[in-house]
Amino acid sequence: MMPADDGFDYEAALAACARGERQALRRLYDRDSARLLGVALRIVRERGLAEDVLHDAFVSIWTRAATFDATRGSARGWMYTVVRHAALDAVRAGAREVAADGDTLEALDVIERDAGADMLEAFELRQDLGRLHECLTRLDTAKRNSILYAYVEGFSHSEIAERLKSPLGTVKAWIKRGLSALRECMV
Repeated sequence: MMPADDGFDYEAALAACARGERQALRRLYDRDSARLLGVALRIVRERGLAEDVLHDAFVSIWTRAATFDATRGSARGWMYTVVRHAALDAVRAGAREVAADGDTLEALDVIERDAGADMLEAFELRQDLGRLHECLTRLDTAKRNSILYAYVEGFSHSEIAERLKSPLGTVKAWIKRGLSALRECMV
């Protein structure tokens, strides 16, 4: 993953970053940004998002340079780890996003306003959810409610399991299978 370096002192560059020397960050960026972009791109699979990840990762490298510990690994490896974690965080955040048309967003706003209502009742309040409504109706109630709790209400898997009085693993499986079914249906 990381080609052999030519003797460049990554540890010294990170130490200089920790002291606030901007040129050190520039040297790190010039040397490894292309390869680090490749790492991010392999994980997030979208160029624009990979560029954002790389930017955020270099901000993190700059602000956290003082936390680098040479006894735990190489400076270059630490940088690659920062980029990898930033990319994985972006993927996780993206998994929480659901693309929807205007009618769907309007219908979901109604559901959010009625957050105190039982999810099944909130789902039945609107019959004009369009394509998403059609796909959601094809799911069984447990999968549909799990997805709505997670993506509309913002509940964690643990909170959903508690609300539905179901095991955590079961709730995770319902969400995973339900999202898979929605993806197939929406195509």
